[in-house]
Amino acid sequence: MVHDRRIDDQSQLFGNAGTLYMNAMTWYDHETHSIWSQPWGRAIRGPLLGVELFLLPSQLSSWASWRAEHPHTLVAVNDIERFSHFPPQRFRANFVIGLVLGDTARAYPYETVATAVVVNDELDGVPVMIWAADDSFYAYLRQVGGQTLTFRSENGVLLDNETGSTWYPARGLAVDGPRRGQGLQPIPSLTAFDWAWFDFYPDSDLYAPEMGP
Repeated sequence: MVHDRRIDDQSQLFGNAGTLYMNAMTWYDHETHSIWSQPWGRAIRGPLLGVELFLLPSQLSSWASWRAEHPHTLVAVNDIERFSHFPPQRFRANFVIGLVLGDTARAYPYETVATAVVVNDELDGVPVMIWAADDSFYAYLRQVGGQTLTFRSENGVLLDNETGSTWYPARGLAVDGPRRGQGLQPIPSLTAFDWAWFDFYPDSDLYAPEMGP
């Protein structure tokens, strides 16, 4: 997960606090030494108690998949061999993609989304789409120009039912059809083991296919 580290328009420097809160990593900020929960992006102790950082859209992907989409990427890691062979299949059965919009949180089992390839849903009244395959996933608002789109995967191609346009999942861009050149807005998402997600979002529900529109 990726957070905007600005507070009141001032960039903050964060470090690893070296302790766990509810079995998850904590940070500290160098200015006030407040302690922050990583999954929430929220200060849980100190002068900034209750302050929450803005969650930015991000994706979990293997290095091979990311490099294929972004061949000129540079990465800073201590062990590139380990990073290059990141195997999400090892934990996919207990892994979820979590979305939080407004006061509503929902967990999408990774295996469910990957099997369907694309899931159309509504969360807190907002139409969303989650795409997953192999070792990557993307989450977008499925609304363009005031029109709500319904997506499907057909022979490995992402299409919308309303215009028949073809979309490139990794960028959320229409590459052919009436919507060509238009893009979907990415939305913030979290990735976690199911038990960890429900620790931090106990009121969340768990997506099942019959919940979709």
